[in-house]
Amino acid sequence: MSDISSFQALRERLGGRNLYLVGMMGSGKSLTGPSLALALSYGFVDVDSVIEQLLGRSISQVFAEDGEASFRDVETQVLSSIGQRHSLIVATGGGVVVRSQNWGVLHQGIVIWLDPGIERLWARLQADPGNRPLLQSENPLQTFSELHAARKSFYAEADLHVVVNDEAPEEVAQRILEDLPSILSSPEDLYGPQTIAN
Repeated sequence: MSDISSFQALRERLGGRNLYLVGMMGSGKSLTGPSLALALSYGFVDVDSVIEQLLGRSISQVFAEDGEASFRDVETQVLSSIGQRHSLIVATGGGVVVRSQNWGVLHQGIVIWLDPGIERLWARLQADPGNRPLLQSENPLQTFSELHAARKSFYAEADLHVVVNDEAPEEVAQRILEDLPSILSSPEDLYGPQTIAN
């Protein structure tokens, strides 16, 4: 990765806006986030980890004991709390995009969709099953495919779409840092999603 000091100007242009990493489970949000945070001298927060610490249970336990709707309620509360802070890289849960009220928080910062594509995602999940409560079904691949199809249009609302191949998380972070300036408006305009004219 480039010398961290070279991103000082980018940090200034961000004006303290949070960067929210969205994408399906296995897209690399929790792995890419720390490298981004290091380069920008930002803090790093993983929403799922915060939820686990807050509730004293794993995400799988929360799903099993309280149900998905209850988990989503807590997720929204945690995201809202994080949104009160600034200068953070935030790794969100894969389903955070499906609730419209969450976008009120996400769009206060910059939303970055990490998109390895469904085949690469599934291969990663096979290699590292982890805590994936939504895939505890008779046909996990079908469940995953349906989730991906249902969420894709929400992810497409992101400010920056990063197609991920087989790069290391540090390389993905580097690409994000290189692409961010293209979507940033003038430094004095610090709010809302940005649209770049062709």
